[in-house]
Amino acid sequence: MAKTPLTGGCACQGVRYRIEADARSVTNCHCEPCRRITGHFMAATAAPASAVIFDADASLRWYDSTPTVQYGFCSTCGATLFWRASDKPDHLSITAGTLDTPTGLKTNLAIFTDEASDYHRLDDAIETVGGDRNLGVSDG
Repeated sequence: MAKTPLTGGCACQGVRYRIEADARSVTNCHCEPCRRITGHFMAATAAPASAVIFDADASLRWYDSTPTVQYGFCSTCGATLFWRASDKPDHLSITAGTLDTPTGLKTNLAIFTDEASDYHRLDDAIETVGGDRNLGVSDG
């Protein structure tokens, strides 16, 4: 069980947040956009956007990956922190590596595994879904 509230932030502490709701288990997203923005794959939990409270956000910037998808990052240290989609206005994905430990969260799903890079071996203990971005499966 995840501790409540979960807290987290970027490396330079320019962005600090807390999640005042239950957070979803961690999902690993292997889609090409997430791989390119993170440098590997995105491991993220999620919560209602309205439950994510910012204690510091002066360096938070949003990158429009597409007209409907944005990634939140720190403009000072470069940390990727968030993912959001315009069709899910109260859903915010939060990169698991930016959470303060212990989190109590577990990884339970890998998506877009058909787009995983050839150097990476998928974890056989985690449920996988190949994915089709045209089906709206992405959950970042």
